[in-house]
Amino acid sequence: MSDSIAAGATYSPASRAFHWASALFVIGAWTLGLLGDELPRGPMRHAGEFAHVLLGQFVLLLLVLRIVWRFVTPPPPAEPSPFGLPGELASRLGQFAIYALLFSVPIVGLVTLFHGGETLPLLGVYDIPSPWPRNRELKHYSKEIHELLAHMLIVIATLHAAAALAHHYFLRDGTLRRMLPFLPSPR
Repeated sequence: MSDSIAAGATYSPASRAFHWASALFVIGAWTLGLLGDELPRGPMRHAGEFAHVLLGQFVLLLLVLRIVWRFVTPPPPAEPSPFGLPGELASRLGQFAIYALLFSVPIVGLVTLFHGGETLPLLGVYDIPSPWPRNRELKHYSKEIHELLAHMLIVIATLHAAAALAHHYFLRDGTLRRMLPFLPSPR
């Protein structure tokens, strides 16, 4: 175990929970988005679409909680990197891109719903009607943008995971270990 991990430089349990829950919700929503049209019409497809929208709302909710939590409990300092300033800038740019996409993918999904004249089932509790009349052409374009941004999120998140694995296996630092959910809380 590295000195920084032993010194308590792991992320807080809440930060780790937000991170991994976001990852699971993004993967779930993306998978349902890919497979949604393959589901048989009727209750199964409706349930898949509902789950897709609900997961998108949870992604957005977790993003807000993560940002608030970062102000309450700042993250530990980054592990020293042999890549210096360029490595630090790449890391920050990647993190910013992930946060921006965690926001924009659900928002464009919401716009797509509303362009289709559909209601937003707010966390499955309350339906928010579309503020706009149905517009198939705008729905088509916003759906294309939603899908493109979702794929970009998956690609950047995969690069993020690959970088964490590279830190662990090649650089042999504590970058990955400090975000794993089964480590003890920092003291």
